[in-house]
Amino acid sequence: MNEKQVYDRLNEVFRDVFDDEDITVNADTTADDIDDWDSMEHINLVGAVEDEFGLRFKMGEVSGMKNVGEMVDIIMKRGR
Repeated sequence: MNEKQVYDRLNEVFRDVFDDEDITVNADTTADDIDDWDSMEHINLVGAVEDEFGLRFKMGEVSGMKNVGEMVDIIMKRGR
């Protein structure tokens, strides 16, 4: 799986979780960039991403992610 494929799949997850077909994420996207991305939606998002990519983030990874690019890095290293 290449980086573009990861972003394509993540865009679908984000659109589904936030119920907004206009969302397009990139490496610099943060919670500040998406209106409904609060702590509760963050939990839903992490679960949805884990399900989509068949992996489980470690607690330190979740709390340490500063943007979508860091999420992609983890997925690229561990995902399938």
